Amino acid sequence: MKTDATGSSMTIGRLRFAAILLLGVAIAGTASAATDPVAQVKSLGQASLLLRDDGRDRIAYQADTPRVPASTMKLLTAYAALETWGRDYRFHTDVYRDGSDWLWVKGYADPYLVSEELDRLVAGLKAKGIRSVAGIGLDDSFFSPDVEIAGRSASDNPYDAPVTALAANFNTLNLVRTGDQIRSAESQTPLTATARRFGLSGGQGKQRVNLREREIALRYFGELLGAKLKGAGVRVGESIRIGQVPSGAKRLYRHTNSRTLAEMIRPMLKYSSNFVANALFLRLADPQAKGQVSMAGAQRAMTQFAKHHFGWRAFRVDDGAGLSRANRISARQLVAVLDAFTPYRDLMPTQDGDPDVRAKTGTLRGVSCYAGYVRRHGAWEPFALLINQPVDYGLRRRVASSLTR
Repeated sequence: MKTDATGSSMTIGRLRFAAILLLGVAIAGTASAATDPVAQVKSLGQASLLLRDDGRDRIAYQADTPRVPASTMKLLTAYAALETWGRDYRFHTDVYRDGSDWLWVKGYADPYLVSEELDRLVAGLKAKGIRSVAGIGLDDSFFSPDVEIAGRSASDNPYDAPVTALAANFNTLNLVRTGDQIRSAESQTPLTATARRFGLSGGQGKQRVNLREREIALRYFGELLGAKLKGAGVRVGESIRIGQVPSGAKRLYRHTNSRTLAEMIRPMLKYSSNFVANALFLRLADPQAKGQVSMAGAQRAMTQFAKHHFGWRAFRVDDGAGLSRANRISARQLVAVLDAFTPYRDLMPTQDGDPDVRAKTGTLRGVSCYAGYVRRHGAWEPFALLINQPVDYGLRRRVASSLTR
């Protein structure tokens, strides 16, 4: 009995020790996941992570599962644009004059017709001898009438601005309201009737809103161009028309944007401009701007580009900015884009507080993504992180910083 009791006691002791040991391991694992951002990602069911190092997988977690990429989708759009046109490409806008002395402007999806660029356009027209115009006509027929960005909501936020083939200031307004007084928040942008109307419908203080609909956006373009022409001493009739350039009109001037494509893509990636990304996305359906483009055509064109350049199969392209939740790309596919994007790596934004990370964020409700390059042992290596479930906002940046080590 004594021997049996001792043996039983020793067995119980061993079991308790084993249980404590297992509990310690579990606690250590939990603590590791809490302190190690990569371990935390690996504990998530709806996440993917891939880090390539010297051409080989260094960390790979569910890397081949297609997920919602959010704004990391802009990396594919940027790469397609750079490969199609080159870093130094410049977009153009044509200006015509018809027999009734009307000025007609036809757009081809130049995403950077900002106020300062319209000043250059007006200077070009004056150099051609323009001193008066009966009215302003606006032609955005390069985009088919049914173009609608997948995933775009009806909010007033600038990131939901409509995308039109002819647009001023990204189809957004920057205003200040004080009581019933409205002023432009930009010295280079005169206040127009449409801007004043939007300002009075908004709250007090600073307002940054989008122009909501195609016809409103086009009319605003006409108003702003008219104000710029008047400011330069050109007499302008009050009428504005939206339609196609009349068949008998003669091209008076072709305006070439002062910014190169690279100079557009750098801020697009840094500030995650949905307007610029989807303007490029649509224009890529007709790179030479010879016909008319549709959203379906742009989706087909980008899908074919990805298949041709990367041999992808399981993926889906729904828009060029990542607004749509129907987009699907895997971490491995994103890393393939980043490998190809290496000659353009200087266009990628640097992570705040960590110069060893150059990467693009992607955020939707319940989606947190990050893709770019980390500097390891003196070399830049590509990584992609796709999380399709709610997580701490700062997790993706902690993951990237940890990958540098």
